[in-house]
Amino acid sequence: MRYDLLKILLVDDNQHMRLLLAEILRAIGVNHIYEARDGAEGLKMMRDHPIDVVMTDLSMQPMDGIEFVRLLRNSPESPNRMAPVVMITGHSTYIRVNEARDAGVTEFLAKPLTARGVVERLHQAIDNKRPFIRSLSYFGPDRRRRADALFQGPWRRESDSENANQNVEI
Repeated sequence: MRYDLLKILLVDDNQHMRLLLAEILRAIGVNHIYEARDGAEGLKMMRDHPIDVVMTDLSMQPMDGIEFVRLLRNSPESPNRMAPVVMITGHSTYIRVNEARDAGVTEFLAKPLTARGVVERLHQAIDNKRPFIRSLSYFGPDRRRRADALFQGPWRRESDSENANQNVEI
């Protein structure tokens, strides 16, 4: 991977966490690192700069990471609806992970951070892109992680047939 070509946006209200992430990214060769203190500033930064990957904290004020991702994915004024987003948080409960996934997060990284974890999630977000899905209530990367080799039909859920005309792969 050509890390030197990547443009990464770090969105976190904690300056020390942004510094730690930036140092990890610089150590692997990332040269273009942009920083924002919250989701609103992150959206503005994305309007001003072409961003390849976003790494955002979940808990921020006044706009948290989940609201940031919802706006990024769904707002008509979104600067890049399909940008890969890695959500970073110390709140890795089942509920928060699902909330982030349902907002359209591409990857999830729990604190405490390690350089290996950051690099692995970055690779997952870039090298293993999942198709984007649009339904009545969701737009973002396909939330299904695994393909079931034994699955024999066109739908994974019975309710899928009801929404068949609404699902569009982008």
